[in-house]
Amino acid sequence: MRLHDRVFLLLGGTGGIGKALVDPLVRAGARVIVASRQPDRLDHREGVSAVHLDLAAPDLDQQLERLSDAYPDIDGVIHCAGQNRFAALEAMAVSELDAQLTVNLRSAMLVARHFAPRFEKDGYGALVFVGSTFGSIGFPGYTAYCASKFGLRGFTEALRRELADTPVQVLYVAPRATATDMNPEQVNELNRALGNTMDAPEAVAAEILKAMENDDRRRFLGWPEKLFVVINGILPRIVDKAMLKQLPVIRRFMNSGVLS
Repeated sequence: MRLHDRVFLLLGGTGGIGKALVDPLVRAGARVIVASRQPDRLDHREGVSAVHLDLAAPDLDQQLERLSDAYPDIDGVIHCAGQNRFAALEAMAVSELDAQLTVNLRSAMLVARHFAPRFEKDGYGALVFVGSTFGSIGFPGYTAYCASKFGLRGFTEALRRELADTPVQVLYVAPRATATDMNPEQVNELNRALGNTMDAPEAVAAEILKAMENDDRRRFLGWPEKLFVVINGILPRIVDKAMLKQLPVIRRFMNSGVLS
């Protein structure tokens, strides 16, 4: 995938992995349109534009129409937005469940629904979705997040196959634990207690760009996490037993009462 002279719409570009993608994209010669609910808070710089977009809004499809009319030269979308909360399922309000499904999955589906036909008509375009290792491995305390990311992985796989005879590229990248502000302190402490490696957002951004440049269809990040993805798909009982041993530690942090 060529990055130079491309115009990418970046969703989730105000923090974490998305924010770390902005400068490398600009350095690669791309123009970046960062969509946010509060675009006035974004720094203004050459090669970067800020636009309003609320991924949780009921009228997201209409907002996408207006944005697309205003920026008809968009030829790539990077969906990097996400919400989570580390908590037992019973401790989550219905609104929290809805928010994760809406932002993590519904918005990705509507974005693809809007741009895929346009890219196909134009003869060129890319849809890049940032998922998670938790889109392949169910993890205690992340039931809703896993559900949304499992859904995202399945959606992108089906969409890629649906568009296989078109010029539209569909890429799915699944990072492992990443050190972003989305993680509350008890999640950082949990990762340390379990010995889980947390990648810097800049390292993940570099891997996403590498996957784009290599025209990967999907890329899983981190070792041994990507091995666990394979094992979980073939022999899930092995992962069940491993997580059962970890469950007392996970519960200790999950029940600490701190929200993400």
